[in-house]
Amino acid sequence: MSYCLDINSPLLWSESDIFRVLDRLFPCLTRPTIFKWATTQDKSIEDQLSMGIRYFDLRVAHKQSDSSDDLYFTHVIYTHQTVLETLVSVATWLKSHPKEIIILACSHFEGMDDKCHESFIFSLKKLFGSKLCPRQDSELTLRSLWAAGYQVILSYENQVASRHEELWPAIPYWWANQRTAQGVIQYLDWTKEQGRPDGFFVAGLNLTADRCYIAQNPKESLRSLTYSNWDSLTKWVEKQLPGPQPESLNIIAGDFVGPLSICPMVIALNHKLRKKNINQIRKHF
Repeated sequence: MSYCLDINSPLLWSESDIFRVLDRLFPCLTRPTIFKWATTQDKSIEDQLSMGIRYFDLRVAHKQSDSSDDLYFTHVIYTHQTVLETLVSVATWLKSHPKEIIILACSHFEGMDDKCHESFIFSLKKLFGSKLCPRQDSELTLRSLWAAGYQVILSYENQVASRHEELWPAIPYWWANQRTAQGVIQYLDWTKEQGRPDGFFVAGLNLTADRCYIAQNPKESLRSLTYSNWDSLTKWVEKQLPGPQPESLNIIAGDFVGPLSICPMVIALNHKLRKKNINQIRKHF
């Protein structure tokens, strides 16, 4: 959701005091820099859905000192759009695409107490209704989801989720916190060797620059950093395998999914699984 960050919004309260002071004293320097490095997407959520994105990392928060109940998405600063008005658009899109399944991973929840959580969860249930797939131990398939009319798997990274069967637990996200493709790839390969989680999990292709690098490279941005490393990340993804094997990946996430061809590349991986299944059937007969 960082395609609609509000450059004039407050900083998140979780940001450091030093950064907060610098932002107060030199907003003409800090704000353009924040905007360049906090923006990870440039397509609206409807466009992302239409391009084939089916997993969404949604960082939700309530603004400090905001008398309203509005919630916003966040990435260092807050978005223009509220959470609910955005998710209404998602619900409308799903209504027009009844066989599409999406995963919404809600997390962070800065500035939200239990009352705020319960109010938000009530709104989610009301909005998506029978489209919400309740958490279950049995294996999910597209056919089973279609038969039940489920279209939304909603992951909620907070303990209140355990009180609601419509909410799934937090989905592990393999985040390398590295600035180079080599660093990301080494981290992901190392994490794969430790063993995959039992359920959904995400391999993040996201690059991350620390503040020292950002200060020393004023002409750079997260976009330019991502583009310059994309060829190496692409080659790594193309070698990956889907499926239940210990070394297989599940969800693959990345930044700037509009300009970069992540959807066709990830979808193409599934053809490896299909080809493998066909070969196994041929051997059986």
